[in-house]
Order: sequence, then structure tokens, then C-alpha cells
Amino acid sequence: MADHPRPRSTDLRVVLLLRALYWLPLWIAACGAPGGEADAPCAPPAVEAQAPGILNAYACAALVRLPERSPLVAPGLVNVFRLSENVISGSEPTGPGAFEQLARWGVRTVISVDGKTPDARAARAVGIETVHLPIRYSGLSDDQVLSLAKTFREARPPFYVHCFHGRHRGPAAAAVGRLVLDGASREQVVAEMRQWCGTSEKYEGLYRDLLRSPIPTASQTAAFAYDFPEACRPEGLRGAMSEMARVFDALELLAASGWEADREHPDLDARSEARHLVELFEACERSQAAVDRQGLAVRLSVSLEGARDLEALLVELENGQAAAPEAAGEAFEALARDCASCHRAHRNR
Repeated sequence: MADHPRPRSTDLRVVLLLRALYWLPLWIAACGAPGGEADAPCAPPAVEAQAPGILNAYACAALVRLPERSPLVAPGLVNVFRLSENVISGSEPTGPGAFEQLARWGVRTVISVDGKTPDARAARAVGIETVHLPIRYSGLSDDQVLSLAKTFREARPPFYVHCFHGRHRGPAAAAVGRLVLDGASREQVVAEMRQWCGTSEKYEGLYRDLLRSPIPTASQTAAFAYDFPEACRPEGLRGAMSEMARVFDALELLAASGWEADREHPDLDARSEARHLVELFEACERSQAAVDRQGLAVRLSVSLEGARDLEALLVELENGQAAAPEAAGEAFEALARDCASCHRAHRNR
């Protein structure tokens, strides 16, 4: 594991002093406020991660020094770390052997925060429930923290939390479980993300939100209506198209780099993004707008086939087919042209 330099002692003293001065008035007010919830213990405040000229949120993840730890090794699973008795972080489970291993570890609920729909059927086959809650690399919204906190409090532990590679979004979601279930400090959980799971400094927002976002109380999560979906799909044509714009941007970056993830976006995977694109086109095809407008339905059907062709070519690329990179690039360009034509006919008028 790469060595993470210890911050200078003067920096650390200043950070801790700023932390105390920044948060102490709010902390005292919250602890002494009349009518406070009994289930909201007065916990120490979070690190003020944006102290100018001192440390950013990623640097704060080195304040707690962890012993070196290697990931668990299992078929169909990578970058797996057991963070506590009830919280395991890792990659997307691939193949039945992966789910069987999760069951042997005692996992009872899988939380997927990847955009791609998880394989809930394979999980159910070994007695594991699935909750799908996609999050983005830019950070955690308050609603996402609330949904995660409710899932950790009310679904069945132990939990296996994953994104695609298990390095960035998954560890951030698992950190919420550590805060909620284990009472771990915010400094501890971001240290685990950086020093064990390898969450990149590119995703400063994930670190920042875990250091600063309010953690919902038990009463707040109990009152929150959430149905723990196995598959979280965008609603209607507008929702699917909104998410599709992000996926197209990701695929454009990957196509420009020969379908390999670059240093600026280390968690992007071409085949995973293509699979997500297929699912989004399927959602569009099922939408009421497509049903009501025959011309749109035909165009969406053509684009769906183009997305499936792209996915198949990216599978060939993974299998070492020499012609696959160029063919995948041509398929993506053709798909982009189809979408532009459809936009001119149905969106830009």
C-alpha cells in the first residue's frame, strides 16, 4: 500500500484548533437546546475540512493513521474490506460464486450505489436482499445520506456495499454505515476510504460530505418513507434522458482514450457504462411518451439496438479482440448521430 505522508504537526494543531473554534458554538447550542431528540446523542463535531491554506477533505483523511491492511480475496470480488462486523465494502459481485462467498461471510443485504441495475436475482438465490441507491462521484446529497442511513438502520445486517470497482462511491456509502451502525468518527471513516479502499483524491466531494453532512437521527430515518428498491430506474423519458447525458459524457471520454479509464476518471468502466446506457434506452422505450408518439418509439428502438451493439463490442474488447476498439468507436459515433437526429426531430423543435 502506498505510504500516506503524515501531516506536519503545526498543520495538525492548527486544524484541530480551527475545528474546535468553528464548531464549538454550534455544538454547545445543539447539546443544550431544549426539546432535543433523545435519540440524537451529542457527538463531537466533524472536521472543518475546508480551512483555507491548511488541509482539504482528502488531506484530512490522513489525520488518523491506520495499520496497513490487504483486501480480502474471493472469486468475482475485488477491493473487498471488512470495515466492521456489519459493514463490508467492495466491488460489484460478478457471477454466482461471488454471491455464494458473500453468503458465507454472513451478508444479508447488498447495497449497490452503482448506476447499473444490480443482479438482485442472483442475490436472492442465496438468501441475500438487494437495495439499489445510485450515487454520483461528486458527493452525497442529503436525501442520499438519509436513504442510506435508513437502509443501514432498518434492513438486515451484515451489509455488503458496492459500486463498480469498489474504490470510490461504494466506500463512501459504506462510511455512512460505519457512522450510523458503529459510531465511528468521521475522521476514522474517511481514513478507511483513503488508506484502505483507495478512494481517489479526484473525488474530494465524497470526502467533504462525509466530514460535514448532518447524519440523520433514528427518529428522522424512522419517519422517512423509503421502500428499499431492488432497482432504481429513472422515471419516464425525461428522467432517463437526464441520466443518459452523464453516461454519454463518460463514454465520450472513454472513447477518446481507447476505451481505457484515464487518471482523471479512474472509476469509469466502458462496459459498465454501456450496460447502463442500454438500461436507460430500455426505460425510454417503455415510457408513456414513446408509447404516445410512434415516430419517437421507432427512433428509440433503433438507438437501443445501437447501444446493445456497442455493449457487445466492448465485451469483445475485454476478451482481447483486436478489431474491437475501432469497431466500438464507430458504433459509438453512429449512436451519437442517431441521438442527434432524434433530438432535432423531437426535442429541439
